[in-house]
Amino acid sequence: MKNFLKISLFATSIVGSINFAQAQQPTIVEDFKPSVLNQPQQEYPQVNSQGYARFKIIAPAADSVRVSLGLGGRGGTKLAKAEDGTWMGTTEGPMDEGFHYYNVRIDGGKFNDPGTLNYYGSVRWESGIEIPAKDQDFYALKNVPHGNVQQILFPSPSTNTSRRAFVYTPPGYEKGKDKYPVLYLQHGWGEDETAWMNQGRANLIMDNLIADGKIKPFIIVCTYGMTNEVKFGKMREFKIEPFQTVLIDELIPYVDANFRTIAKKEKRAMAGLSMGGMETKTITLNKPEVFDYYGLLSGGTYASTDFKDKPKPKYIFLSCGSKERPDGIRKATEELKAAGFNADGYISEGTAHEFQTWRRSLLQMAPKLFN
Repeated sequence: MKNFLKISLFATSIVGSINFAQAQQPTIVEDFKPSVLNQPQQEYPQVNSQGYARFKIIAPAADSVRVSLGLGGRGGTKLAKAEDGTWMGTTEGPMDEGFHYYNVRIDGGKFNDPGTLNYYGSVRWESGIEIPAKDQDFYALKNVPHGNVQQILFPSPSTNTSRRAFVYTPPGYEKGKDKYPVLYLQHGWGEDETAWMNQGRANLIMDNLIADGKIKPFIIVCTYGMTNEVKFGKMREFKIEPFQTVLIDELIPYVDANFRTIAKKEKRAMAGLSMGGMETKTITLNKPEVFDYYGLLSGGTYASTDFKDKPKPKYIFLSCGSKERPDGIRKATEELKAAGFNADGYISEGTAHEFQTWRRSLLQMAPKLFN
């Protein structure tokens, strides 16, 4: 009888826990709308006001379909097959706000979602989805004067080819005669020179800041940072010297010769996200005579000892998401300030190692440059 009571109480406890857990699960609001990154006339993927994502894949002969997003690295979102042969599923919980890469696994093969646009990340063109953010207004397309983003091909004798960069020039550049400061802005590992303008919306962030009178206009240059290809997890094998040569000896002279720049250290900045932050730190310390403004976005930190026998830069910006390692940013910023450096630290609330962190970081950093 005692054992029966124990079993009954244990079973009741489990049922109660399950019911409590179910009660804690939020009700999904059925206000799903197509993602703003969908291809024309495509209804899926969709997102709702809570940040859930819903997917629909047409694969009638498939045995299993899974989307890489949704379960925080625990296998993604499994889709269920409907009677019409389509596969549908909704993420288990809401996603972080902002842009996310993803792919679709069909019977084990990796594919892109035909419903959405593709973005270069993870060393391949991946599907992209945008989870609407509460603060998305700062990178929205608005009815304000817009700058131009143009592709350039610059000669690179060190790599025996012509290399590509994208250059943002602010509104009014083509009709004016003014000269501008320049920010050299680097992408992360597995991305390329398209990332900051496409995924990051850097040009729209700049247009809106300029229109609001929050910054003085400047030029942004983005180029490919991988001069020797390394696989994921092998970043220790990356050698900075070839890219440093491309940037310092080839790209910067080309930009200064072909655009109206203020070709001085005091009007030149370098910043980067993730791997681009590693490149920024290394190059700025190797070549302190080239840049006077430094930015590491989820890309490590500087310490005052890094500048032993080197000139102090005019400004240092450090940032990351609150889901990364924010204490490291806070401590490094405090240490730099205590040592007399002009430095700021920024933590993007509720985001991780992702573009919403870096969009917000650019928003915070840009007004501090070239002052």
